[in-house]
Amino acid sequence: MASSLDLSAWWAKKIRNGTPVVVTMQNPNYSVVEIDGPGAAAFRSMDKDRGKNAKQFTWVLLLKAHRAVGCVAWLATALWELLRAVKKRLLLRRGFSTESDKPGKGRSLLRFLRAFLVLSVVMLAFEMIAYWKGWHFKKPNLHLPDNLHIPEATEIRGWMHTAYLSWLAFRADYIAYPIQVVTNFCIVLFIIQSLDRMILCLGCFWIKLKKIKPSINGDPFKSDDIEGSGSEYPMVLVQIPMCNEREVYEQSISAACQIDWPRDRLLVQVLDDSDDETIKLLIRAEVSKWSQRGVNIVYRHRLIRTGYKAGNLKSAMSCDYVKDYEFVVIFDADFTPNPDFLKKTIPHFKGNPELGLVQARWSFVNKDENLLTRLQNINLCFHFEVEQQVNGIFLNFFGFNGTAGVWRIKALEDSGGWLERTTVEDMDIAVRAHLNGWKFIFLNDVKVLCEVPESFEAYRKQQHRWHSGPMHLFRVCLPAIIASKISIWKKANLVLLFFLLRKLILPFYSFTLFCVILPLSMFVPEAELPIWVICYIPVLMSLLNILPAPRSLPFIVPYLLFENTMSVTKFNAMVVGLFQLGSSYEWIVTKKAGRSSESDLLMAAERDSKPIHRGVSEGELVELNKLKDQQVAAPPPAKKENQIYKKELALALLLLTAAFRSLLSAQGIHFYFLLFQGVSFLLVGLDLIGEQMS
Repeated sequence: MASSLDLSAWWAKKIRNGTPVVVTMQNPNYSVVEIDGPGAAAFRSMDKDRGKNAKQFTWVLLLKAHRAVGCVAWLATALWELLRAVKKRLLLRRGFSTESDKPGKGRSLLRFLRAFLVLSVVMLAFEMIAYWKGWHFKKPNLHLPDNLHIPEATEIRGWMHTAYLSWLAFRADYIAYPIQVVTNFCIVLFIIQSLDRMILCLGCFWIKLKKIKPSINGDPFKSDDIEGSGSEYPMVLVQIPMCNEREVYEQSISAACQIDWPRDRLLVQVLDDSDDETIKLLIRAEVSKWSQRGVNIVYRHRLIRTGYKAGNLKSAMSCDYVKDYEFVVIFDADFTPNPDFLKKTIPHFKGNPELGLVQARWSFVNKDENLLTRLQNINLCFHFEVEQQVNGIFLNFFGFNGTAGVWRIKALEDSGGWLERTTVEDMDIAVRAHLNGWKFIFLNDVKVLCEVPESFEAYRKQQHRWHSGPMHLFRVCLPAIIASKISIWKKANLVLLFFLLRKLILPFYSFTLFCVILPLSMFVPEAELPIWVICYIPVLMSLLNILPAPRSLPFIVPYLLFENTMSVTKFNAMVVGLFQLGSSYEWIVTKKAGRSSESDLLMAAERDSKPIHRGVSEGELVELNKLKDQQVAAPPPAKKENQIYKKELALALLLLTAAFRSLLSAQGIHFYFLLFQGVSFLLVGLDLIGEQMS
């Protein structure tokens, strides 16, 4: 009561003296009342505004309550839908992810994640007890983090308190230091890789600014008559390797056969490795149809199917008639080149005898099919627009993409031809050609339509091969790189940048930093992970990745989370390839959906309207019609149940546990990152991203 009277007297004294008094509320949403000048006028002003302020206060409270209720309702709805999806996946699933269940394929990593999860749950329970007892999160000490308080000796009560004190001392003395050392090492790798990415982006910006691109000298073709057989048109071999490609074989063969080039100077090889008799008959019938239309096309099927795609290409290049051809073009089964593809690529070889490869860019017909295809489009656009283009312009070297490229056959032969020693035969031949002095050109403005995987299972298997193969190849070709006669700078680029930084270091630090160290640092707060490593730099790198695909900007957060989620698969594949474990030489054909663009459909309609040449026998026509009828009548591919990916689920639970621990210590950025990353792992682990196709 006395304090209230003293405050009133102080107010009255200030007002009598004419001293300005400003009263500010802690909440900026509330109005500010100013008292300035004579006391009576000020008090009248305050009395006048009191009713209005009360109304504003009420409306602010109602607005905040409405927002809070809406937010809670949205979160409850999202959580309910997620729980329903989880229940559906657990009750209706027919099997687990085959990769995790096979002996020796990811089992060690899965055991590590399970042990880490159990340990984190135990530590969380211990911390919860400490929090409940009031032992933790008290006053900060100068030599400890703000959220850590070690009880004094006089505060210790009972055996559990003693155990908690022993745990704090043990982790501070023996656990924190090695974790901090690994953290600092990963941060250094993270900074180096980020600088490499920024340098690539600056190189791409310079190329755009200066409008640098490969050019053609003079007029490569003297005659506009494409049906002519002048020597200005070199002999070109088109190869289409495929294996059980029921969904895409027809459109790929059709596109290759309609390439605008003299027919007597073009040969199409359909290299079929299918083991399904029906598919073999369909492909053979398609080849026969185009042969009767006057296209120079042959069908090849190997009796001994070894070496995957490399073995298939090697077998095709051993034919006697190949010696008559100067260039070879490779298209995978889902690629549909435009008719002018050869006219835009072959002229770059003229007057450039050191040029061994011309690589075209990929364009994706199904990039907007689902969230998974959108995220893949971001990655691949950066790969072609930035990595391939910059390396092609400034280094004349990049990794061959395995398709949509034109090789000088002499360069292939000079480099040893196709070898079956790895599953990345395209990268293998590119490295060997580079060591032999051949140059490469990347054409960013020449695009070939293709597909990206629409199911997570297919995408996961593709990424496993793309990350295990390079490490396997690195082991194999490192002695050849060291012994080669190229300059020391080219050797350093191959070893340090091409292989180590972009193929080994990137998946290593991504998995170690964001999937192991970050959740572990929540339970060992003495080992600190800076916020700029968790938030600022990853967001900046994601923005740089999205620049080549600006329409994907709204997906920056899902892209960042999904890339961290895929680090588990990439890290496991990197280790498998580096140490040549069981699945380092495994190739599973990526499942295709058979999507067609509008131009493909128009070309198909025009093609079907043309009559077949009279050279076709009646028996062949009957057989062809029967096969087509069977193909049309065949039911669409059935969707199968979602799979369960154990490693991703284990990491989801681990990250959510660490998020709850960070919530106790009031670490905002860490909590939100761990929460959203944990949910991302959960969605992927339950196969709720992409399509599910048999």
